Amino acid sequence: MAARVFSYVVRYDYGFAPNPFEGFCTIATCKPQIRRTASVGDWVLGTGSTDKGLAGRLVYVMQVDEILTFDDYWKDPRFARKVPTDQGAVKRAYGDNIYRHGDDGTWLQADSRHSLADGKPNPGHIKVDTSVDAVLVARRFSYFGGGGPTIPTSLRSDFGIDLVHPSQGHRCRFPQELVDAAIAWFETLDTGVLGRPADWTKLRSD
Repeated sequence: MAARVFSYVVRYDYGFAPNPFEGFCTIATCKPQIRRTASVGDWVLGTGSTDKGLAGRLVYVMQVDEILTFDDYWKDPRFARKVPTDQGAVKRAYGDNIYRHGDDGTWLQADSRHSLADGKPNPGHIKVDTSVDAVLVARRFSYFGGGGPTIPTSLRSDFGIDLVHPSQGHRCRFPQELVDAAIAWFETLDTGVLGRPADWTKLRSD
């Protein structure tokens, strides 16, 4: 099966969803439809929001090479540093490894960006996030945060459909020629963490 591209707007960019730190880019919260549908080998593209003045610019792109359940993600030592903590660098506070089942089978939520202000579990986020028991994991990714390049004009106008999805939700039904051209561009980008999350401008330092 040919690889697909999932395109959406990153409304909030704190390094939480996606979380590009500790050597892996992961999507463990939000975007349940993408987490339900994406397969190994697919690409996920996040572009900037209009309200931040980043419309049409690349926030990140990742190629999915592993899909884990929340329990496996929680237990995997590779992702222990993605469990959120207020000790250390700011990026540790925005860890996305926040869900696992309790002994009684209910969902437990670590104190995180998706918790209530007092750190208690947030039922609304739990319902949405755990509606799909899947965490997308990528070793190959390019994360720019608020300083990403503009999506090439050719990928927005030459194939009869814009690669940039302009509103809520996501788009993944693109002609194969556009998918091939988009992936070819993705593969020219430097990889890893290449910038700071756009919303970190509201914070003092990392």
